[in-house]
Amino acid sequence: MATHQANPPVDSLVLYKNRPARVASVGDKIEIELDGGQSKRVRPKDVELLHPGPLRRLADLIPQEGELTEAWELLEGSETTLRDLAELAFDDFTPSTAWAVWERVAEGLAFVGTPSAIQVRSRELVERERAEREAKQAAEADWKAFLERMGASAPTAEDAKRLGEVERLALGQIEHSRILEALGHQSSPENAHRALVQVGYWSKSHNPYPSRCGATLVDLDLPVAELGAGNERLDLTHLPAYAIDDEGNQDPDDALSLEGDRLWVHVADVAALVEGDSDLEREARARGANLYLPEGVVNMLPAAITERLGLGLHEVSPALSFGFLCDEQGELRDLQVVASWVRVERCTYEGVETQLDQSPFAEMLAVTERFQSRRQANGASSLALPEVSVRVLDGQVTIRPLPRLRSRELVTNAMLMAGEAAARFCAEREIAIPFATQVPPDSGAEAEDLASMFARRRCFKPTRLAMTPEPHSGLGLPIYTRATSPLRRYSDLLVHQQIRASLAGRAPLDAESVFARVAEADAASKVVRRSERLSNQHWKLVYLRDHSGWKGEGVVVGLEDRKAVVLVPEIALETRVRFRDPVSLNQRVRLALNEVDLPGLTASFRIL
Repeated sequence: MATHQANPPVDSLVLYKNRPARVASVGDKIEIELDGGQSKRVRPKDVELLHPGPLRRLADLIPQEGELTEAWELLEGSETTLRDLAELAFDDFTPSTAWAVWERVAEGLAFVGTPSAIQVRSRELVERERAEREAKQAAEADWKAFLERMGASAPTAEDAKRLGEVERLALGQIEHSRILEALGHQSSPENAHRALVQVGYWSKSHNPYPSRCGATLVDLDLPVAELGAGNERLDLTHLPAYAIDDEGNQDPDDALSLEGDRLWVHVADVAALVEGDSDLEREARARGANLYLPEGVVNMLPAAITERLGLGLHEVSPALSFGFLCDEQGELRDLQVVASWVRVERCTYEGVETQLDQSPFAEMLAVTERFQSRRQANGASSLALPEVSVRVLDGQVTIRPLPRLRSRELVTNAMLMAGEAAARFCAEREIAIPFATQVPPDSGAEAEDLASMFARRRCFKPTRLAMTPEPHSGLGLPIYTRATSPLRRYSDLLVHQQIRASLAGRAPLDAESVFARVAEADAASKVVRRSERLSNQHWKLVYLRDHSGWKGEGVVVGLEDRKAVVLVPEIALETRVRFRDPVSLNQRVRLALNEVDLPGLTASFRIL
């Protein structure tokens, strides 16, 4: 700040840090009295003279009635001094009028500058500045009122647009929220989730994870062509075929038939309607797989595909059928892959479970058990960890344990047989497909109890899709591909397209093209799998929150310092529980729910 006077006199009015001060004494430094009654020694350059005085005390600076607005209108666009402006507006130049003028200059609207050089601003500048200030004040008042409503958990409809910022943070689309930080919370998706629930913007059970993971949440709406009549199909409608699924399944894409000793695995012929590099194929590739959420399914393909091709949804269905014999050693022989017509009856696992001693299920079971024995001899792992079905209907969560049924094992083995058959068919004909491979686990013997199964699961490497056939250790198969779920998994659809091209005498895609498509779909599939995993965890915790008095049984499957890793079979939930008394692996313990942190995706329990 420029010094207006090197040594202001005693009892003069000076400006110090934009506040009035009275000079009490002058020496090497100037002693000033501040408006709170305090004294301070400062350098001459730290103050600026406003009036030479005398000013006996700051309390004598009384408000002034004058004509500063009229003075501004008279002097608009010119330059003046503090003394001249005070005399024009107040007809006098006193400490009080000097301070009254300076307050208007400090306001920076009509006047700006220094005591010796005050610029009188034009009307245009003043009106523009005033409008900007009023807008800023209104915005600040609005912001303050908004924060008060957030603090009171009482947002209005007009606040929805503003809360979109917090929602974007909750969904992982941005990293910071000014709103959340103004409310005193660290910016994180979890805190944003809490805030949105607290103010009622989200329901208390809102599931953010599919959106946060980046999953597509709308069904595909593209036209679907009619099934052409040009391709010849083997008529297998004389063979009873059974689509065995969980009750309520909406996309039956596989069925089983027995023809003498030959087992047929019929798979919905999706490639007949979804051609390579079509709009449907590109969209399925971008989605990777069906998204199965407890609250519903988002399909990889339009619903019309399932309606036309789902096995058992019409009297006769088109299929891509894999037929084979299985010898006493469990090896597949005499492979056949054909486009077919099949007549399918839909069944449930529970229904077939009661008929496993009857034909044809007894014979099917015998065939698949030979195949299973071969896989086990080759080191296949069977981890019988608890599984549950989580469903949400009208906001109510239902968790149903999935029992270990022999009928489910029958179907699982039949699908694996079809996967090996498809892989061998393609390998023998040098058809490029994604082979599913898995290297052996790091260590560990075959698991027999829950704790060892839990530990062994951690030893497994993820299944990898590769362009060259390599063993799948976990399945105990020397060659394998996924081929039985083309309605809901892109890699299966791609295998079907390659096989159908070969059967029709067309050139299948080369390995480079297949690899590029698999890589794109695999990235999308990871989003789907993560969305499903987190959503299932979310709704399990909603179930617990809604059953706050929950008590149940857990099994200790791991030990960590003073915590036990406990598996709750009833809801297939893994948790960590502090314990005081020693516990051992596979020990069963009684648990009670403490609390649920839904945004944090955790629940705490205590051992009873």
